Amino acid sequence: MSPILTSTLLLCCSNVFMTFAWYAHLKELSSKPWLVAAFASWGIALFEYLLQVPANRIGYTVMNLGQLKILQEAITLTVFVPFAILYMKEPLKTDYLWAALCIFGAVFFMFRDKLSVA
Repeated sequence: MSPILTSTLLLCCSNVFMTFAWYAHLKELSSKPWLVAAFASWGIALFEYLLQVPANRIGYTVMNLGQLKILQEAITLTVFVPFAILYMKEPLKTDYLWAALCIFGAVFFMFRDKLSVA
C-alpha cells in the first residue's frame, strides 16, 4: 500500500478517536465534573496518538509538513460533520459545505505539485 494511502487511512482512524475525545464528553459527561471529562478524553486520545504518530511518520516520507497538516484538516472535517450530525444530533448546515470547499481548496494548493504531470 502506498505511503499516502496508509497515512490517510491511519489519520482517518485517528480522527475518529480525536473527535470523540474532544467532543463526546459534551453529550455523555455533561453532568460530571470537567476533570472526569478531561481524564476520559485523555484515555481516548491515547488511541488517537497511537494511530496519528505512525500516520505522520509514514506520510512524512512522501509529503511535506504543510501537506500533512492540510490532509489532517480535510480528514478532520470529513469525520467531524457525520459525528456532529449523527452522534451529537446537530442540524446539517450549508456552512459545512462552504467550510469543506475552503478546506479542499487548501488541499488543492498544497498538493498541486503532486497533481501536475511533468
